[in-house]
Amino acid sequence: MPDLVASIFNDVIGPVMRGPSSSHSAAAVRIGRLTHDLLGGVPDQVDIEYDTLGSLATTHKSQGTDMGLCGGMLDWEADDPRLPESPAELARRGTSVTITKSELGDAHPNTYRLGVRRGDVRHQLVALSTGGGIVEVVEIDGHGVRLFGDHVTTLVFVDDGADEVVAGIEGLGDADSWTVSGDLVVVLSQAPLDIEAVGASPGVVSVHTLRAVLPVLTRPGLQVPFNHACEMGGDLEAAPLSDWAIAYECERGGIDVDEVLFQARHILDIMRSAVETGVVGTEYADRILGWQSGRFASMAESGSLLDGGLLNQMIVCVTALMEAKSAMEVIVAAPTAGACATFPGALLATVDAVEADGEAAARALLAGGLIGIFVTNRSSFAAEVGGCQAETGAGSAMAAAALVELGGGSAAQSLSAASQAIQNLLGLICDPIGNRVEAPCLGRNVSGAANALSCANMALAGYEHLVPLDEVLDAHRSVSELMARELRCTGLGGLAVTPTAQHIELDLTRRRR
Repeated sequence: MPDLVASIFNDVIGPVMRGPSSSHSAAAVRIGRLTHDLLGGVPDQVDIEYDTLGSLATTHKSQGTDMGLCGGMLDWEADDPRLPESPAELARRGTSVTITKSELGDAHPNTYRLGVRRGDVRHQLVALSTGGGIVEVVEIDGHGVRLFGDHVTTLVFVDDGADEVVAGIEGLGDADSWTVSGDLVVVLSQAPLDIEAVGASPGVVSVHTLRAVLPVLTRPGLQVPFNHACEMGGDLEAAPLSDWAIAYECERGGIDVDEVLFQARHILDIMRSAVETGVVGTEYADRILGWQSGRFASMAESGSLLDGGLLNQMIVCVTALMEAKSAMEVIVAAPTAGACATFPGALLATVDAVEADGEAAARALLAGGLIGIFVTNRSSFAAEVGGCQAETGAGSAMAAAALVELGGGSAAQSLSAASQAIQNLLGLICDPIGNRVEAPCLGRNVSGAANALSCANMALAGYEHLVPLDEVLDAHRSVSELMARELRCTGLGGLAVTPTAQHIELDLTRRRR
């Protein structure tokens, strides 16, 4: 099965979600929904196993993994307002959930091992959350698979060889591709297959349809114009980065320019609404920080703060987005929930400052999104893989490129700004206080926005970035591989283990009881 081809709207700007973490909350929803479809409904029993050396063992409750899995198994979406109540609702329906932790030697820190039962039907599933809400199912009932949720997937279990089943599927003419793993045939398609026709083949034991969980599907014969910055081609000094971003996403999604811009405007509207929600004020019991964005906005407007100009407006937007996220309001993971404010906050504040129209704002969003494509193709967004340099670093680079676009700069200048932004944040660790995605996350999102503004202006002024973006991303990946596990979103190092942080976590635990 081929690798997932990155999409701006799949991998970088999205999912639209509630919850503290895209790799823990939103990805868990997607894994839960795939499990729901595998069973054909809500499970009666769920056994979850986490590797003690991974990230999920220490963060599954505080960062929304349990909530996401339960919501997905109830067939709820990642932005469903009921998500915080999903564990209680699953229990109300009679589902038994057990969680165990043991040394499993899993290669990926976000590995989900699920055993599920509905009636007499039992299945086992192993899936990864690879960052920004993207998932990969790697095993079903002991069979190796590679499923990303970018197709409708039909699973056909057989007891007498697969040749006749494959011949029957070929006869339907609706399949994009299929693979055989022992007594399992995996069929990928754009739309659901005729289950009755597939099930009529001799030797078929059961047929299961898994709906796609990504918004942009992968079609047969897909080819994108480039995968890395060095492959872009054309005169990078003569046009904005958004030209390349639009060309990329048109080809990736099989849609036209108007549809790409429409989707970008829609995403901007959701981001704008989240800022407005945060500024008005939010409340949520299980969080550390209170309402700060509105107070900062009024003090900046009255002249009670030092003159930060555009930066102060960015701080308002960034803080409001982080507060909305922490109150389980709807946000856009761009590129992740933990870094949901660096790029959108810097972008929206600058859109207002330069009075950009709707198309210019959408183009800037897409320019930043293309930087995210380069990140996901050469490194990772996941803090569990690369610390906060992965999340805030990527978000800051995306913002820097977008701000250059709003400043009238070229694609070359946007790439320069993105390179400088990541260079400035290499090695940044992830050490959430109280195991919540609030602090120091808020300050790092604000710092990422400030870094983006500085790098954008430096690039517009012709500062030399020296190291090309692709090479910086290779260094980004290398630093991630060298980073200690304790510094990669496990709550086991840095600020997370200070006496004050431990007291905060204990207090939150008591409040939940």
